[in-house]
Amino acid sequence: MEMTALRSLAIGSLFFVISAIASAQGADVGQAEYRSNCAACHGIDGKGNGPVSKELKTRPTDLTILAKKNNGVFPLDAVSKVIDGRESIGSHGTREMPIWGYRLVPPEHYILKEADNYLYLPPASPEAVVRGRILSIIDYLNRIQEK
Repeated sequence: MEMTALRSLAIGSLFFVISAIASAQGADVGQAEYRSNCAACHGIDGKGNGPVSKELKTRPTDLTILAKKNNGVFPLDAVSKVIDGRESIGSHGTREMPIWGYRLVPPEHYILKEADNYLYLPPASPEAVVRGRILSIIDYLNRIQEK
């Protein structure tokens, strides 16, 4: 248990260092990950009005009011569970074929070919890369909350 917590802390710390470097270079990693993986349904502005939203039976959640709906506190754990698949959302697809493909699911859930390694570049632990992507999206969502 301690080793898992220590590893999560190390991964989280690494993520923040990488984010700080990216921010210093003018890149917003969280925004880029959000736009790549979420904006088609939730919209560029996060309000649930993406181009695919018109085709869905249920309108996507307005991701800018998550904190407002939670008494002003961003629901970090709930958001994390939705993104990483611990909490199922029907429109996100099954865990075997989620809407976002391999990018936000650890590779042990799939049989990847050698050529699929590009999904986790730069060379690193695939789990750390996936967690970094998820954390960057969560950070971005936290920053776009309505006040």
